[in-house]
Order: sequence, then C-alpha cells, then structure tokens
Amino acid sequence: MKTPLYTALSQHAEKKPYSFHVPGHHNGDVFFDEARSYYASILQLDVTELEGLDDLHHPTGVIQEAEDLLAKLYGAKQSFFLVNGTTVGNLAMVMSACQAGEGIFVQRNCHKSLFHAIELAGATPIMLETESDPHLHVPTHVTEETVKQAMATHPNCRAIVLTYPNYYGHAADLSGLIQMCHEAGIIVLVDEAHGAHFVLGGAFPPSALSYGADVVVQSAHKTLPAMTMGSYLHLQGDRMDVKRIKTLLTMLQSSSPSYPIMASLDVARAYVEELKGKGLMDEIMRDLAKLKAQFNMISNLEVVESDSLPMDPLKCVIRSTKGLTGYELKKVLESVEVHPELADEHQVLLVFGLRQTKDIPFTAIEQALQQSDSLLVKKEPQTGSLFLEDDQQKRDVEAVPFEKAAGRISAESVIPYPPGIPLMIKGEPIESDQIATLSRLLGHQVHVQASQVIHQRKLYVYIEEETL
Repeated sequence: MKTPLYTALSQHAEKKPYSFHVPGHHNGDVFFDEARSYYASILQLDVTELEGLDDLHHPTGVIQEAEDLLAKLYGAKQSFFLVNGTTVGNLAMVMSACQAGEGIFVQRNCHKSLFHAIELAGATPIMLETESDPHLHVPTHVTEETVKQAMATHPNCRAIVLTYPNYYGHAADLSGLIQMCHEAGIIVLVDEAHGAHFVLGGAFPPSALSYGADVVVQSAHKTLPAMTMGSYLHLQGDRMDVKRIKTLLTMLQSSSPSYPIMASLDVARAYVEELKGKGLMDEIMRDLAKLKAQFNMISNLEVVESDSLPMDPLKCVIRSTKGLTGYELKKVLESVEVHPELADEHQVLLVFGLRQTKDIPFTAIEQALQQSDSLLVKKEPQTGSLFLEDDQQKRDVEAVPFEKAAGRISAESVIPYPPGIPLMIKGEPIESDQIATLSRLLGHQVHVQASQVIHQRKLYVYIEEETL
C-alpha cells in the first residue's frame, strides 16, 4: 500500500540528517535522557516543512498525494488531514456553513466543540431533541419528523449538524433525513468522530458520506491506528464553499503541524486499505463477537445489547449484575489496569480495536468484581475550570445554589467528560431535572467541566435585567 508522506519521512530519517532547523530537539539529539527511550524513534519523524516533505497548508507534494488517496478510499470529492482533532474540523465546517445571526439546526447530544463552533460563528443554535435507547438509557438520534417540524418553524435555516454514530455506537439510517434536508436547500454537516472505520463495510454501519452528507469529520485516532489529534475532513457535492473550508482550516490549525500525526493519518488510511484488500472483514467480525462473548461470560458482569438501532460492533456496553453503578464498575476494572472509554450511571463503554492482539485479563477482572466492596474507595469530585471573564464583560453573572437555579439562564456550559456532551448549555434555561442529574453525577465523583463554584453546589447564571 502507498504511504507517500510516511515513506518520505522515513526515507529522510534514514539519511541520518544534520538538523539546523526547528523543532528544538533536532531529530532527538537534544532530549531529556530519562524520556529518550520512549520518544527516540518518533522524534526522527518530528520535523518541519523541509524540501520534499510538503506543506499541510499548501500541499503540492507528498501530503497532497496522501490526501488524494484518502479521498479516493472514502469516496469524497476532497479530503483533508487534521492535526488539531475533529474539534478543528467541526469548527471549520460550522463556520463555513453559517454566518453571524443565522440559525443552524443542532442535534442536542452533540459534542461541545460544535457549540463552540456555533458561538464563534455568531450563529443561533436551534436545538433538535433526540430519541432515547430504552436499553442503554442514552440519547441516540433525531428523527425525520423532528427535523421536518423544525424546518416548518424555522424555514430560513440553511444548515444542520448531526452526530453519527453517537458515542455508544448507535447508527441510525440517515438517507431519508439527508435527502429531505437537501430538497429543502439545507447543508448537512456530520460529526462522525466515532465512525472513521465505517468505510470498511461488512457489518459496520454505512458512513454518512454514503448517505450523502456534505461535510463529514472523523476522528481517525479514535477507531483507526492513528495518533491522538489525527482526524479527517471529507467534502462531497457542491453545496459547501471549498475555498472557505480551506481558509478556515489554515486559520484554525497550527501553523506548525505535527509530521508524526500527519504520517500516522497516512499510515491509518493504508491500514484500512489493506484490511479491505485482504478481505478480512468476516474474520474481524468473528473476533469481535468472540471478545464480546468472553466479557459476557464473566461472573457478575453482562454485556448489554440494544435492538433499537444498528450498532457499531467496535462498541461494547457492559454492566454489573451485583448492583454496581457504571462509575463503580469502571473503578473495579481500573484496579486491574483495564481502562474503559467511559462510564455512566448504568454501565461502562468499551471500545474494541479493529485487531485485538493483547491478551485480556478476564480472570483478574472476575476476581476484582468478586472483591469489589473493598475496592470502591470514595474520591473527591473532580471538575475542570471554565473561567467566565468574557461573560462577565458582556453581561453580569452570579453564582446561585442548585436549588435556586431552575428557570434561570445558564451562564456556562456544564459538561460531563467524557463524553463531552453538555448537560447544561450556556444561554439556555436550567431545568430541574438537569440539576437532579448533575447532583447524581457529582455524587458518583464524575469528572465535570464547569466553574469551581460547582464544588459549593452552585451554578453561574445570568443576572436578570429588571423591567420598568
């Protein structure tokens, strides 16, 4: 398989070049000895825009060739490497699709980066309520009827943002919804962060590109063998301004893009091509089914299946059968160095790799579950810090106790992380059930990104203007 960028970098490293350019580690010659053993090989690929290595922001050589191979694999009109994660792709596609003051339809259970994009664009989010999975108790997708009603109420809205699949792997059929949007002149943007592997076909759900989405952003680093922060952005059709997308990606991405990340994106694409070319999908699906069955055989544990929507086989939801919450189950797994993707009140989410080569300590997991009572030591709640200086300059805010916050307008977003889906959104009224959920999450020591007053069971809200 061709890997034009990776090949150019590796050939450059094999020449044992003398570095009189950035970065400051100079091909690994200048580095902290205690860390050298882990970083040594990758530092040889960590270079800059040298002759023959092309330029991400104006590709004409090996990066352009690598992106062209990517577009061919995914069936896109044009594809781009992203070195600032799917976040930067979400920012670019939303800011390209809507202007200040315009409305944009937004699936409510979308990632926080999409709300940031809408805020930066100065657009107005028009929230679309989602369906829920009755087995997993999580939000899934928006229906065609929900979108149709929103279009009737907001006929001037010209863009929609969808999340597909959701974090747990639910993958609703988008074909009818996207066709309906296109007939109404609405641009369809899809955050497909967890679906970069869908192009493999087989038992994996279809990609949003195959359903006709105009822009699709994928986190290659989530389900493909790419380095963290490595993502793809794909365009198809003529509804989006390609020049605008390119300009925004240049503005929003680092002017010193990581060559190791870009090379890993090139390698990840080649890896997928190889899997497809060798016809390994049946074997991969058998291995994934076997792995899920092995988890299901552990005492005091069960795999939770959902039949409400097609599911991504790489996602596996497990629950305790002895009354542990998902957060408690996660702690038990971590005690034997098994680290899941996330936990919620009910369950734990595991993300399988496309190829599982490392033995899993099923016996140790079972023993830890049997000893779980002694493992569950309480910890202090963790929160991130979101400073409110911009809001305080524009509009006065105050911190109020949880019990007085219902009905007030939130001055910050409150975001359990992972999955990074806001529980409360800045600018929206706070509902009593949201406060109840937040209280439960804090009681479970869930990591919540919010201001520090949350430790005092308070929330920042806007001070209401007095009317004369």
